[in-house]
Amino acid sequence: MKSSMSARAWKFATLAGAVTVLTLSVNAGTSGTKAAPKEVRAMQPRATVTQLYQQNCLNCHGPSGEGGGAGTKTFLTREKFAQELDKPYFDAIKKGVPDMAMPSYGEAMSDEQIWGLVVLIREMQGRALRREFGSPRAVNGVYKSQRHNFKVETVVDTGKGLKTPWGIDWLPTGEMLVTNRPGGVVVVKNGNVMPLNGVPASLELGQGGMMEVSVHPQFRENGWVYLAYTEPAASGRGGNTKIVRGRVRVTATAATWSEQKTIWQSGPEFYTGAGVHFGSRIVFDGKGHLFFVVGERGGNMMAQELTNPFGKIYRVKDDGTIPTDNPFYSRVPADKPYLRAIWSLGHRNPQGLVMTPKGELWATEHGPRGGDELNLITKGANYGWPVVAFSINYNEIPQWTPWPAAGQNISMPTWRWMPSIGASGLDVARGRAFPNWNGDLLAGGLSGANLDRIRTNGAKLVEREELLHGMGRVREVATGPDGNIYVALNQPDKIIRLVPAP
Repeated sequence: MKSSMSARAWKFATLAGAVTVLTLSVNAGTSGTKAAPKEVRAMQPRATVTQLYQQNCLNCHGPSGEGGGAGTKTFLTREKFAQELDKPYFDAIKKGVPDMAMPSYGEAMSDEQIWGLVVLIREMQGRALRREFGSPRAVNGVYKSQRHNFKVETVVDTGKGLKTPWGIDWLPTGEMLVTNRPGGVVVVKNGNVMPLNGVPASLELGQGGMMEVSVHPQFRENGWVYLAYTEPAASGRGGNTKIVRGRVRVTATAATWSEQKTIWQSGPEFYTGAGVHFGSRIVFDGKGHLFFVVGERGGNMMAQELTNPFGKIYRVKDDGTIPTDNPFYSRVPADKPYLRAIWSLGHRNPQGLVMTPKGELWATEHGPRGGDELNLITKGANYGWPVVAFSINYNEIPQWTPWPAAGQNISMPTWRWMPSIGASGLDVARGRAFPNWNGDLLAGGLSGANLDRIRTNGAKLVEREELLHGMGRVREVATGPDGNIYVALNQPDKIIRLVPAP
């Protein structure tokens, strides 16, 4: 289990550039004497991070962090983008750097405002590094990564029956099932796309709709396929995430869904009109359980409460019954038995979930602006939202810091994407196609339009590289039965795959 931040060792040692990049005043003239720190005025509580930067940092560090004013150096380098510099950046702003004549801002700004400046710096760095180093590019159709070369092929092109494709899985007979968020599921067989008739009606409510499809690992024996979708409220107002299973039959000319059974749903009082943060993914652990996600629906602190279904990851048996060894089984309200399925809490909106062959459950999660996360999910753990976060509000008003207070047992992320990528879709590489990637995580991004490969050792990240960028919003990533890597794109709506290349 990951340790809490209070037990986590930050690198406080003076790192090359960690303080100089934040110096607002440096040596004056050529005499070697140092300028006195400038006077610092208290900031307004509702100041945006842009206002904070413009009033306190721009003159020395430039509009985009390029430096130059008063002799400051740029912080737009790979070395200064390292995540272990987060705390030194924060401390340099808060405590000042007297040797470099940089004033302390700890009295003028709140911790949340100081962290907001760190987020803004990270965004400047991310944009600059993208401009400098660009995106992965194919040469004669071949992409060269650290451990494999690959090509990209189109599996289902635009205009072929896909509408915001959301989830992908395969039947043992080779057919690919794909959910369309506006509603419905399609079957891809031998290049042809046909609808899966009889699936439940879903509600396209903002980010909600028909979301996940997951085939039971023992499908050949039991024939079950599972769906996660936004069920419309009986009252006609709003909806909530629901998990069902049914049987799928595919012939040469038609595909049908039947024998539907509810696996999990919340009480009707939690069917809301909020159009955000529904989750959801479904994965199996090979031991008769499935895990799934319900986002916090914009409810923020509801993610910390055991009295509602929002902002949680759940575990149930594959028939929908709830294991009595779930961590909160006896702690939830007696009139809400569906909450006994809670496995972890403190989530904002995970839209990536995978169980690795080693039995590790990983999730990728949307932060607001600045801090999407990769988390190793463990029984009963609290992942912090919205008590701690690596983010700022979309309106640029700082609200959080990433450090728990004393006594708060918060599990911290293995990796956070700063700038945010809109984390969505997560799987693990397996099979013969890319043997040097086997066991690595494959994570997608919507706003980032990226596909990352991530190698971990326990809860520690040991290697990360970007495989694709700029081909579309990556909604889903799935390793196919052939070992190739399939990617569902939105804008444009299509499915591509990565295949080995010499």
